[in-house]
Amino acid sequence: MPERMFSRTIAVLAAALAGACLACAEPKVSLGQGPREYVATDYQTVLKKWTREKQLILFSDLEDKLTVTATYESWDFRWAYVVRYAADYRLTIEQRRELLDRTLHETEDTHEFYVALYGTNWRWTDISRPTSAWIVRLIDDQGTETAPAKIEPIIKPGPIERVYFPYTNVWRHAFRIRFPRVSGDGRPTISPNARWFGLRFAGAEGNEELHWDIEDPSNRAPTSVASDRSLPR
Repeated sequence: MPERMFSRTIAVLAAALAGACLACAEPKVSLGQGPREYVATDYQTVLKKWTREKQLILFSDLEDKLTVTATYESWDFRWAYVVRYAADYRLTIEQRRELLDRTLHETEDTHEFYVALYGTNWRWTDISRPTSAWIVRLIDDQGTETAPAKIEPIIKPGPIERVYFPYTNVWRHAFRIRFPRVSGDGRPTISPNARWFGLRFAGAEGNEELHWDIEDPSNRAPTSVASDRSLPR
């Protein structure tokens, strides 16, 4: 029994250390729009750029209370996604253009995240239910906090979710979470002055935050004109 407990302790500490190292390596992101020069093979790099993961571990009882992995489906991410999807499904020129237009248009009204989470209690981690142990909020460093407009559970993730969001698995709940871009009083839900934005998961068992650090606009390279290789054909 002592050996088992020791092994479990080491595993938990290793997971926490790995998470800390991952957080140190997270790149800053740009919320700028405009054409991109992506090809299908760029998708994994862009996915990593827009994905964050955190674990809430209670060392008192050595339990992983909540592991969350989330991808912010930004303008930049969506462009790369469509390029990859169009290549995989061999879409026609018109189909690709329509998909890109529709996908980018969705960013005008909402901030959308693809989220997969795991906890020791399966029912408590279903954040689409009122009985969930957790609530989620969109936050930024300016003190803005926004509740979701919609939490859509993905009951049975299929090939698209498992391939394009490979952290999806049978042990995790998967959701699409949408937040309004503008609050009821007319203020942006991510402040124009924000240095970071993120998701906060909070409940009686603790809380954790996933952050996306925003590039300083003064250091941002100008958006390039999309070349023929990236535009849907």
